[in-house]
Amino acid sequence: MDIVCLDLEGVLVPEIWINVAERVQIPELRATTRDIPDYDVLMRQRLAILKQHGLGLPDIQRVIAEMGPLPGAADFLAWVREHYQLIILSDTFYEFAHPLMRQLGWPTLFCHKLEVSAQGEITNYILRQPDQKREAVKRLHELKFKVVAAGDSYNDTGMLDEADKGIFFDAPAQVIAEFPQFAVTRSYAELQEEIRRF
Repeated sequence: MDIVCLDLEGVLVPEIWINVAERVQIPELRATTRDIPDYDVLMRQRLAILKQHGLGLPDIQRVIAEMGPLPGAADFLAWVREHYQLIILSDTFYEFAHPLMRQLGWPTLFCHKLEVSAQGEITNYILRQPDQKREAVKRLHELKFKVVAAGDSYNDTGMLDEADKGIFFDAPAQVIAEFPQFAVTRSYAELQEEIRRF
């Protein structure tokens, strides 16, 4: 059976950091991998901003608790599960994703972890491994699976490149322009059709 690998934020749920930025009114936290392709640079910037403003994991979790999947995401995932194996490959953190996974019916999720002090300060992040999305698809290929992958940002391009078929979902124009080899979709209906063609 073929496997579908999906990014989480921007594909199935809203961008967590953008929602946090709006809630705490710190525009600098709006930056995502759509803006800063180097994930380490982005995360170091985020951690510095949180420390500067005295914000910790509980503050972010309060925002996430009020978020939900994007409209249509749950139905789309139900269709994927009916026809394929499904793995979510994300650069988020388990400490962020838990309430969102509940709303999506607990799909398999590979992501990263946070180091958090007893006072709730996020002191560091721990990558599962560098370029983990691409590496996960490589391991699936070693197990003789065919993989179709979909994502929306720079940090998804390794996964899309490694997959047998890579698809952009509602990606920004500059990302699409830099990677013209990937199919482009703007809705779950279009994404479903691209996956069907695989």
